[in-house]
Amino acid sequence: MSCALVVLSGGQDSTTCLYWAKKHFDKVRALTFCYGQRHIREVEIAKELAEEADVPWESMDISFISQLSPSCSLTNLELNIEEEKREGDPYPTTFVPGRNLFFLSIAAIYARNHGIYDIVTGVGQADYSGYPDCHDSFVKSLNATLNLAMDEQFRLHTPLMWLDKMQIWALADELGVIDIIRNNTLTCYNGIMGDGCGHCPACKLRREGYQKYVNSKD
Repeated sequence: MSCALVVLSGGQDSTTCLYWAKKHFDKVRALTFCYGQRHIREVEIAKELAEEADVPWESMDISFISQLSPSCSLTNLELNIEEEKREGDPYPTTFVPGRNLFFLSIAAIYARNHGIYDIVTGVGQADYSGYPDCHDSFVKSLNATLNLAMDEQFRLHTPLMWLDKMQIWALADELGVIDIIRNNTLTCYNGIMGDGCGHCPACKLRREGYQKYVNSKD
């Protein structure tokens, strides 16, 4: 029986990956991280999404990450969400250094303890802010490192790696969950469910992708 672990944040991308995994694997588990994020409600939403998808779910506290990222607006509530990159900084304030490095490393250890060697994550480099830990080269490198570190054969799956937001909406529709993704997920940096605030970077990408997909069907 094939099994997979999905790193589930409660957002559009990871939830799409959850249903992608359900299509491609016999058994699926979901793991959500509490990393000191601005909107801890994400964790409860992830739990609800996992229940709706009928998959076992657990959360794990790794809030030490927020202590390592004092200049990140997703982990420091005293900072405002900035829509543009700061002068002299190649990354926006929403970049959490090392987040996916920690997520996937811890997920691999957790998966191994459950006899799972396929791990699914919603990272992608086609339509994002240039976060280095969303790049394909990073995922491939970490996959090799995890295998060496634990003498195992993990497989990190990134079904959204080369998809833009319009294509991700198309995939959700193909999987039959576009309404769940649109209404029940939290992608907004300002913590607003569904279509979100409409003006933060995450909402802009999500909305533009959705409109492109709807228009492509006309």
